Order: sequence, then structure tokens, then C-alpha cells
Amino acid sequence: MASPGAVLFDAYGTLFDVYSVGQAAERLFPGQGAALAVAWRDKQIEYTRLVTTSNDGAHYRPFSELTRAGLRYSARRLGLPMDDAAEQQLMDAYRTLSAFEESREVLQALKARGVVTGILSNGDPGMLDAAVRSAGLHGLLDHMLSVDGIRKYKTHPEAYQLGAVATGLPPAQIAFVSCNGWDALGATWYGFRTLWINRYQLPFEELGTQPERIGHSLRDVLAFF
Repeated sequence: MASPGAVLFDAYGTLFDVYSVGQAAERLFPGQGAALAVAWRDKQIEYTRLVTTSNDGAHYRPFSELTRAGLRYSARRLGLPMDDAAEQQLMDAYRTLSAFEESREVLQALKARGVVTGILSNGDPGMLDAAVRSAGLHGLLDHMLSVDGIRKYKTHPEAYQLGAVATGLPPAQIAFVSCNGWDALGATWYGFRTLWINRYQLPFEELGTQPERIGHSLRDVLAFF
């Protein structure tokens, strides 16, 4: 197959390590940092689905608000004594998540090839801008696409359509890269050429569809070219 004309990346979990926030959580709640990071991420994603599918999106709230709500719920569930200062420390840590070590290298390699690059994310614009600038990736991305403008989270097809509209390319000429299996599946159903980064040695979703490619590092996107 011909090489794709653009590569779009999921942000949270793909370019940025959502579990790196566990380091800040561990300093605040010794012995509970990793558990809080996992519970927080799961509830955050659950909330995006809840507000997208209920009442045709009438309950939409920006990703930053859902992230804070997920943190509060998770702390309560784990019985952690989180005050306002601790909550703000963790939210600040989430805005400056660590990028995976190969993120910059891969974006630079794609730019050197003249490939259009971008982020297509549930994150609202302020969150994405903070994360990208903190990681030093800002000059390596042609597009910063947030679902906030359409008020529907992935895996709604209108979320993926943002990529086709922004690049002017049909879905079949766009590669979409995600570490989240559910996201790679939704993007495949939409019509993107997909690469699932299986960082954690997990099985793919059992719904009868496979991504075009499966890798273990962002470097595997270069195999498209």
C-alpha cells in the first residue's frame, strides 16, 4: 500500500505517559501512587464515554473537568485524604506529563520525511498546549486537534473526522497511532490506517476487527514509510 499522507497521534497514553503522574501521587500518598494513577485514568475515560453517550452529549464537560472529577472520585475510592493543595499538585502534574522517550525522535523523523503530523485527542486545547510545550514537541506538529470543538469524545466518528477535515485527506490516507486499544479500534472502524502501540503486552479488543499494524514503540510508525 502507498505510504500515508499524514500521521495523527493520540496524545494521552501514546505520546505522553499518563501513568507518570503516579510519581507525584506517590510523594503525596506513599504506597498508593501507582494505584491512584491507574484508577484515575480508568475513571477519566469512563467519564468521557458517559458524557458522550448520554442524552446525545448534553452533559459534555471539557476533558480538564473530567480529569479533575476522575481524580476526586479515585481518591475517595482509595480512601486517600486529598485536600485542595494535593489535588492541584496532581492536576498540575497531569498538565506536564512525561513524554515517552521516543516521542520527539519519531516526530522529528516524520518531519524530515515531509510527512504531515498532528495530535488528535480528547484533551481540551489548554491541556494539550501545556503538555506539548512542556515536552518540547510544539514545533514538530502541524495539527493540534481537540474534540472540544465538537463536544463529543472518541470513539465517536465525528471525533476522528476532525483528522480528515484538518488534513484534507480521506481516512484511508491517514495513519492513526494510539496506545489505547479501544482508540485504535474506533479509528479502524472509522477508516483510518491504524497502528496500535501495545506497550503493556495486552490482548487486542475481541470485537472482530484488528488494526492494520501492531507495534511496541512509536518507532514502529516509521514502517508505514
